[in-house]
Amino acid sequence: MTGRLILVLGDQLTPAISALRGADKARDVVVMCEVAEEATYVRHHKKKIAFILSSMRHFADELRAAGWTVDYHTLGETGASGSFTTEVEHWIERSRPAGIVVTSPGEWRLLEMARGWQNQFGVAVDIRADDRFICSETEFSAWAEDRKQLRMEDFYREMRRKTGLLMEAGEPCGSRWNFDHDNRKPARPDLLMPRPLRFEPDQITRDVLGLVEQRFPDHFGDLEPFWFGVTRAQAEQALTHFIGTTLGRFGDFQDAMLDGEAFLYHSVLSVYLNVGLLDPLDVCRRAEAAYRSGRVPLNAAEGFIRQIIGWREYVRGIYWLKMPEYVEQNYFNQKRPVPEFYWTGDTPMACLRAAIGQTRREAYAHHIQRLMLTGNFALLAGVSPQALHEWYLLVYADAYEWVELPNTLGMSQFADGGLLASKPYVASGAYINRMSDYCKGCRYDVTKPHGEDACPFNALYWAFLARHREKLAGNPRMAQMYRTWDKLSGERRGLTLASAEAFLGELDGIT
Repeated sequence: MTGRLILVLGDQLTPAISALRGADKARDVVVMCEVAEEATYVRHHKKKIAFILSSMRHFADELRAAGWTVDYHTLGETGASGSFTTEVEHWIERSRPAGIVVTSPGEWRLLEMARGWQNQFGVAVDIRADDRFICSETEFSAWAEDRKQLRMEDFYREMRRKTGLLMEAGEPCGSRWNFDHDNRKPARPDLLMPRPLRFEPDQITRDVLGLVEQRFPDHFGDLEPFWFGVTRAQAEQALTHFIGTTLGRFGDFQDAMLDGEAFLYHSVLSVYLNVGLLDPLDVCRRAEAAYRSGRVPLNAAEGFIRQIIGWREYVRGIYWLKMPEYVEQNYFNQKRPVPEFYWTGDTPMACLRAAIGQTRREAYAHHIQRLMLTGNFALLAGVSPQALHEWYLLVYADAYEWVELPNTLGMSQFADGGLLASKPYVASGAYINRMSDYCKGCRYDVTKPHGEDACPFNALYWAFLARHREKLAGNPRMAQMYRTWDKLSGERRGLTLASAEAFLGELDGIT
């Protein structure tokens, strides 16, 4: 009998991961597996698959260099029907381990799988908490207990107090918790735009790119150019580059959108955070240090830190608090499939064409493009939140269910009826025109309220409010919109609803 099998998953690429603590390097074996099931349960973006597989292979080498015995199984070895369960079974049959150790997976589906191994295989399974997060599941549950509303802002303030980030003598720096009001400037095309740090693929990555092209040619997205970092050292370089060149303006322009500018002042560090190549608290402390040394303004540091210890931690807490039922939430009973142009980018709507086009190329879009373009349109058009959830999960390199599902069903689609968001995040074309330059090159006229040439967001917005009045009219944040709608003439309302119906008919292929 050997020592224990220590299973490390593809988003657990952290040397200090709980599964490795207290292990015996002389007897225990680290097992890492590339399995087809994880690449195909949704048809993940080719660039996402390549990033994860290359990062896994590099991490295995890092562990070996640190003295671990690593049994690494490639896709070619695990086969087309490979899964974590089949690989664990094969390893038990070959090696008869004393037990299995794994850090708790980040998805409900995988956690349930791991929970079944002990009975299935008759081997002790030690599932350890994933303590790479600032707020544990138990801590979040205690925070949420007896609260009528689970608002992120309240949770964020608790995380600020817990970590001490941007705090002075128990009070927030600048005497304000949140500088979001200062962070809504539209970007100008003449601004000097930094770029995320890019890395040239090494031989390991080139081998993976060839494998992905061969095995998953029909998956969504462009595989190359591939420029993500795939090691801890490269992720650290990307973080240093962001703080030194970009963070200073992140706050001002984090909600802005520009045609041809996929990244603006966003960090693109979530891809590294979510696989474990960066530590979230360390990232926040380095951003805080940049503020305290005078290198970046407070609104930039606060806005960036809030995304990590606020939103990132909060949505994970919601996920584990409410799963598995949460994935079925559909407050508006929306059933339309994801539009075909979400896969191709072939649409005359310039904003969606840009966001989807860059998603195909980069496996990335920033949070406002996700929330106020693809998410906003899907909600207005009546797309099934479950179908949109699957789309988001597969198209973005940083998407894992624990972070993506609450953002999609709760924040973007209001499918949980207001558990997460205080109102639906819907907007007409006026918002898009204010925060971007997309409308200047669009075949539709953003100033027209209805008609064939009018921006579809305009009619869809009002039709959505009219369609769901019974559920939304009592929301105090929506009251002004309903007063505006009621003041419109009957003719104007009729033309608006007819325009929305005609557009949705075209979307469904109805002539």
